[in-house]
Amino acid sequence: MDVFYNLKGIGDVLIIPIKEGDRNTIKHEQYGDVVKITDRTNGSLLGYNIFNASTYFNIPSQGKMRLTEEMLAPIKDLFSKNQLNDVLDFDLSPKFVVGYVKEKNPHENADKLSVCQVDVGEETLQIVCGAPNVDEGQHVVVAKVGATMPSGMKIKDAKLRGIPSTGMICSAKELGLPDAPKEKGILVLEDSYQAGHPFEF
Repeated sequence: MDVFYNLKGIGDVLIIPIKEGDRNTIKHEQYGDVVKITDRTNGSLLGYNIFNASTYFNIPSQGKMRLTEEMLAPIKDLFSKNQLNDVLDFDLSPKFVVGYVKEKNPHENADKLSVCQVDVGEETLQIVCGAPNVDEGQHVVVAKVGATMPSGMKIKDAKLRGIPSTGMICSAKELGLPDAPKEKGILVLEDSYQAGHPFEF
């Protein structure tokens, strides 16, 4: 799960997004320096903003960062001190991981799409991929369901031309890596990378 902190752009605020909502139906509730954001039409939780964040915990970096157990513990303490009794049961597993393409088969309904079986360590995901250079035996970067891309796009389960797809095999450009090639194609990693390991970028 990703959180966001931009001191110069936004201020001393830690943003914890849970899911997207309609800005016209957003409800804010304040608990000290914690603002809980919900959808007023159905009560669903959209996220939290923690103001004066640096006074409560050490924030390791700027921009997008992965929420860790070390960060979550003081957040839970802050919620408790402000009588906000929400259960913070977040999925803290890494969302950008190394994958190994075990199989690649043609998509039955689209010539330019491939249906790949990708080992991501603890499971094998079926991912529909449109990159011309994807192939069996490659180590690749997989954005799992729940990941937020640098563009802001959230990765969800999908069906592409009728075939279920769980996650996305990423290009260097999609990951926002410097000197990303302009031509279409996924990022192929060296064989020294291990399936299931987090991909840090």
